[in-house]
Amino acid sequence: MPKQVIIPPGTAKPLAPYVPATKADNIIYVSGTLAFDENNNVVHVGDAAAQTRHILETIKGVLAAAGGSMEDITFNHIFVKDWADYAAINAVYAEYFPGDKPARYCLQTGLVKPEALVEIASTAHL
Repeated sequence: MPKQVIIPPGTAKPLAPYVPATKADNIIYVSGTLAFDENNNVVHVGDAAAQTRHILETIKGVLAAAGGSMEDITFNHIFVKDWADYAAINAVYAEYFPGDKPARYCLQTGLVKPEALVEIASTAHL
């Protein structure tokens, strides 16, 4: 099956050569997602919980555009700027995955914009 590029309506132009998601063989690969507005400005500066919620809502919209849902996520890649935000990120994350949780990993690293506190990339299987 050829890959399908997923670009939901209203999506900001990516900062680099990528798309929000691709779908192939009923698997959706969601690119690393940050708390950006439609102009690629970081929103909720200084608030890791609000940034996490914004990111997960963005991922939810990308998945919906590809015919999927949050329940289809099988793996998340989570990048945090500071471990001090880990508990706040997990509290919001748990709201979006109340039942069976996807597999995941979490790394501390620098992110593409200094105001960004968290980034999440997802893999979903339809």
